Amino acid sequence: MGSFFQAADLAAWRARITKPAGPLGNASRAVQRRINRVIPEKVHAAITAAMEAMTKAILTGADFATASPLRDATLDEREAKVAAAINGWKTAAGAEGGVAGAGGFLLAAADFPLLMSFKLKLLFEIAALYGHDGSVLSERLYILHIFELAFSDVEHRVKVLEAMDDWDTREHPADLSGFDWRSFQQQYRDHIDLAKLAQLLPVVGAPVGAVVNWRLTAHLGKTAMMAYRMRWRDDGESA
Repeated sequence: MGSFFQAADLAAWRARITKPAGPLGNASRAVQRRINRVIPEKVHAAITAAMEAMTKAILTGADFATASPLRDATLDEREAKVAAAINGWKTAAGAEGGVAGAGGFLLAAADFPLLMSFKLKLLFEIAALYGHDGSVLSERLYILHIFELAFSDVEHRVKVLEAMDDWDTREHPADLSGFDWRSFQQQYRDHIDLAKLAQLLPVVGAPVGAVVNWRLTAHLGKTAMMAYRMRWRDDGESA
């Protein structure tokens, strides 16, 4: 795939993710809120607590950045490896989602932070394949912004996208004391796909869990590819 088509794909993606929500999107949110009311409050509380702990671990821990940055490769070569990584994590997430969906409320609730862990490990792997070091604080912040782009409302996506533009020429904080993890967590909770919430419901949970985990992981992988193309372009590199 040539650089012209990659740039056109990037421009189309930016336009799509910043487009205001239409009637269908608003209707989906209304249905999502109704499903939320069906799920027991103790399940909501367990999900929130687990995600809070997971987010703090991601922000401060060293377990996620395990791969060395890939050097001396073209954009096409990198993206072939990225596609393979996404496929691998989609398979793992789909299998895990099917098992969790068959296990009732509590096991399905445990799937939320576990799937989040899968997604973030994928993002760290993708960062390395594009030549970036996930152990560096600025890279970790960029990874969290990618996650926000994939799982937030359009108003928040616009703000995050603005913060990500020209990333490598900006100054970044020296620590994470000012990071708004509550907003990060709430956007994720509020904008999980409607079908993902249905994984918590009896009977339909298993097939829904497998399919939706697969789809959400694919969506995140595509978002990451576009986000790193932004930096490839900004760095003045060519495929």
